[in-house]
Amino acid sequence: MLSACAAVPDTAGRYITDRNALLETVPDAPSEWAARGVAGTAPTGDWLSQFNDPVMTQLVVEALARNPTLESRAALTRATEALARAARGQRLPSLSASISAGATSTGVDVAGQTDRFNDPLYGFGLDASWEADLWGRVSNSVAQADADLAASAADLAATELSIAAQTAFAWIALNEALAQERIAILSFEARDRVLTITDRRVRSGVSDPLELRTARSALASAEATIAARRQASTEAARRLEVLLGRYPGAEITATAAIPGLEEMATEGNPALLLSRRPDVAALEARVVAAGLRAEEARFAMLPSLRLTGSASANASEFEDVVDPQLIAVRLVAGLVQPLFTGGRLKAQQDAAIAQAQASVANYVGGVLTAWREVEDALTADVLLAQQEAAQTVAFEEAGFAEELAERQYIGGTITIFNLIDAQTRRLTAESQLVSARASRAINRVSYHLALGGGVPTAAALPAPTEAQTPQ
Repeated sequence: MLSACAAVPDTAGRYITDRNALLETVPDAPSEWAARGVAGTAPTGDWLSQFNDPVMTQLVVEALARNPTLESRAALTRATEALARAARGQRLPSLSASISAGATSTGVDVAGQTDRFNDPLYGFGLDASWEADLWGRVSNSVAQADADLAASAADLAATELSIAAQTAFAWIALNEALAQERIAILSFEARDRVLTITDRRVRSGVSDPLELRTARSALASAEATIAARRQASTEAARRLEVLLGRYPGAEITATAAIPGLEEMATEGNPALLLSRRPDVAALEARVVAAGLRAEEARFAMLPSLRLTGSASANASEFEDVVDPQLIAVRLVAGLVQPLFTGGRLKAQQDAAIAQAQASVANYVGGVLTAWREVEDALTADVLLAQQEAAQTVAFEEAGFAEELAERQYIGGTITIFNLIDAQTRRLTAESQLVSARASRAINRVSYHLALGGGVPTAAALPAPTEAQTPQ
């Protein structure tokens, strides 16, 4: 995060000259998160450890090493760094040299005939130029390039964090899809068991063919659900493989286990968030760059001082070219002031100022969004925990009801419709429980993404066992 901001005009026409002035453009940040009413300690960045899933951590590390989007972002940052080095070169004189070789032809009349003699001719030229840093024009250009580099570096950090979170999301989604597929298979087995019972009852005359047809229909529906769930899990695997930079062959394996979570520990506070989120840092750096561009547009209307010098020599012998006595030197100092440009420079300045004001508005919007994302995640964790607890009870009771309904159906006290209804309730409750657990795990990742949490490095991780190595 940059420590100061460039001159950026505010709505009153004044210029914001430091970061404190920029922070005054956003609403006052409370000292604690409203969703919890407490202020937490600064995040440590080790957010993956709470999932107690070494495979997830290894996959995140792999994605950070091989994801093509991240590689592209890193290349753009290197390009911006090169442009910053080029901008710093403006502080030094530019120097160019040239060497030429030719010949002169001389004609001599001898006895009515003209003899020509060719004499070699060598030339040497040296040109230098340097612009004096009047008004801080050159320094402003260098600072602008540095601000662009800071924004690009922050974009890279934000992309790393985003890829880490997306990989965690994809891993949780894959396990959820496999868990839902497993539920569908168990449902098929239960419906097949009911069909066997119903067929036996029809053969013995206890049930009528309607119940048999109903049991067959329920079994076919369960088979269709398996196909749909299998499609979802296959697509989830491919999404994860693309994030990892692998061929999307749906070959990655998972256990269908969704991590259980402890109660969320509140971290940071709204003010601290502004110094942690890399995307907010990028917005701040772009405010700096936009302000410097507004200043550059103003400098374009002021005089510039450029010193130029040249040296040249011509000789028939090459060694004479570098003879100081034969070298002609010319030094020129020029002061250039734009007089009339048809309003072009003033229009460019107005555009730069408007763009700088837009960057401040973008910064304010980015800050508000960052605060909302943390508050949403804090609130959602509480509500999702309540949802998971209630859904656990619903699943357990639905399971007991299904067992009771199956016994009663076998005893002939209820119809097949009552049994299928009980099975459907159990299936729905279990599916919703899996979804609630996955949503809570995904929200926990979103929380650390919103906090600007760090990303793991391969060097900081313990060596995985063979069973933990992602396939």
